[in-house]
Amino acid sequence: MAARGGRVDLADLAGSVGDGSTVDAPVSSDGVFRANVPLEQLVANPRNPRAAVGNLEDLATIADRQLQPGTVVTRSAWLTLWPDDASQLGAARWVVVNGCRRLAACHHYRRPGMDVVIRDSLATDTQSVLWAAIVENIDRQDFDVLEEAHAVELLVTETGSATAAAERLARSPGWISQRRALLKLAPELQQALRDGELAVRLARSLAQVPMAFQVDAWRRAEERSVNRAASTKCRDRRTPIEILSRHFLRSEASPHDIASALLITLDQSQVAELVALLASDEAE
Repeated sequence: MAARGGRVDLADLAGSVGDGSTVDAPVSSDGVFRANVPLEQLVANPRNPRAAVGNLEDLATIADRQLQPGTVVTRSAWLTLWPDDASQLGAARWVVVNGCRRLAACHHYRRPGMDVVIRDSLATDTQSVLWAAIVENIDRQDFDVLEEAHAVELLVTETGSATAAAERLARSPGWISQRRALLKLAPELQQALRDGELAVRLARSLAQVPMAFQVDAWRRAEERSVNRAASTKCRDRRTPIEILSRHFLRSEASPHDIASALLITLDQSQVAELVALLASDEAE
């Protein structure tokens, strides 16, 4: 390790610290890429907004090649923000802020190490760490909408207001409000939302109903939907003659109005056919 002017060169120090060392990387290493960090030195973000990593089949290729590195902060930087998390970190040197599913896939598919980039600059405050974890997952198809709602609520708590959270996520205050409303749903409706049985739009409306009445309101809405579908199906069974007859009767159209409408709708050959039909016994 070279020294210049009696001082240690930090660049040389960063290069000399191996993955097996117990020494944290120096502050100047922020943004440095580290390849194949042993998995036992990494721990998933204890405050990850995702409740579960979900199906990892889309990450199966990580066994042979990792295309995108995870983002980590050093243990010391994390504990500066959340000192009570020491026991959850165990002996890990790095906390994975972005890339927790990749870390899980590395374990699942028996990859010995994970590529990471050090970003202690994210750990300037708790808001920045939560923001980094949320923006990676938001709008992902496999990100549970209720996990998204919980993540938004965490950021609102950290920032102190829904307006500040909206600004950090580059979202409208209305979007923030809609997501937070989902947390007011009864447990049965939350599960239905997760299972795809309850649409998000209807869920937002049901969240405005007192929790004790939400399930009954949902069932009534489902019954109305079924009845509307049945009614539409019955209407679709009507013949064109029935549909046109009802339309003419309801509009109280005169013969002149009907003739004008038909002349606009039909071509010359169809008009000739219509005249012939009207003059025949079939039209009587």
